[in-house]
Amino acid sequence: MPFDIESFHERAVSTPSHDSVAEMRSLLVETLEGEHFEPTVDGAGNVLAIRESGREGPHLVLNTHIDTVPPHVPYDRDGEVVSGRGSCDAKGPLAALLAAFFEVEPERGTLTLAITPDEETDSTGAAHLRKTLSADGYIVGEPTGLDVCTAAKGRFDGTVTVTGTSAHAAEPSSGQNAVRAAGPIMQAMETYDEKAGPGEHSQLGWPTLTPTMIEGGEVKNQVPAECTITFDRRSVPPETADGFRAGLEEHCYQWLPKGMNLRVAFSERETPFFEAFDTDPDAELVRTLADASGGEVRPFGAATEASYFAQDAPTVVFGPGVLADEEGAVAHSDREYVRLPDVHAAADALRETLRVLLGHQ
Repeated sequence: MPFDIESFHERAVSTPSHDSVAEMRSLLVETLEGEHFEPTVDGAGNVLAIRESGREGPHLVLNTHIDTVPPHVPYDRDGEVVSGRGSCDAKGPLAALLAAFFEVEPERGTLTLAITPDEETDSTGAAHLRKTLSADGYIVGEPTGLDVCTAAKGRFDGTVTVTGTSAHAAEPSSGQNAVRAAGPIMQAMETYDEKAGPGEHSQLGWPTLTPTMIEGGEVKNQVPAECTITFDRRSVPPETADGFRAGLEEHCYQWLPKGMNLRVAFSERETPFFEAFDTDPDAELVRTLADASGGEVRPFGAATEASYFAQDAPTVVFGPGVLADEEGAVAHSDREYVRLPDVHAAADALRETLRVLLGHQ
């Protein structure tokens, strides 16, 4: 019997995976075994399955994730619309990827299904795949409205810490006020991209640097010796995390009052930050999937694990559902939903793409 996309999608959305992915991973493994595959679960919790043709050809990877953000929202169906947590992010894309994986037998090359467990948190699964998996192209399942997304901004966060000298507030000139110095430093942050950033990107536009929190001082009658500004950075190529940190620190020093110190540091994280990525819109993978889906070729609006895979080979983000609609947020919201015809359409486009790229030439 052909794979039942809607039945699997119902079971997947009905399975909570916001606190633990154990039950959802068991469902995925059971589904793969039911279709006569022998999946493996690696040390990082990724579920992998492989179809090999035995003939030389490209290696393509289908990827998405099985974890969701909290809280769990129960499955509900109203006609052709399914709502519930994960319905579009990313169990709708997962259902479409599975359908294509099951139904397309490569005539050349290799097809790998690689499903990660923690995209919404630390991405330890994808970081592990980054070291252990190599391919010629990656399709990453996320809600794109059936558009083919070839670029996404990176995301870094961290702090700018200004250090001065404490003193009695009755004699402020005897100290160096770190809170007062934060004003010029935030002005420096405002000018960073104009003066020292990577510039405007052809697909992604300008990067952003946003101060999000500020903390300084210990008591009301003391000149504060330290002030910390927390920032959110949305980067564009070719900027790297390390290059941005060093560049921002150098730029901010130019605005720092004499005799004070400053340090830019990233937040602690087990895995590398998502770097910005871009895939050539004329790459064969992009053109083939866009022809099959009929969708636009455009950037993706959120950071994803595609960032890791794009360092290895051309990578696109694709799937049914949307991050937001005319009413507001969809993915990660209480009203998360996906249209089942879009899940089927995504599966059709993926099947056609795989048949073209992994068929006879």
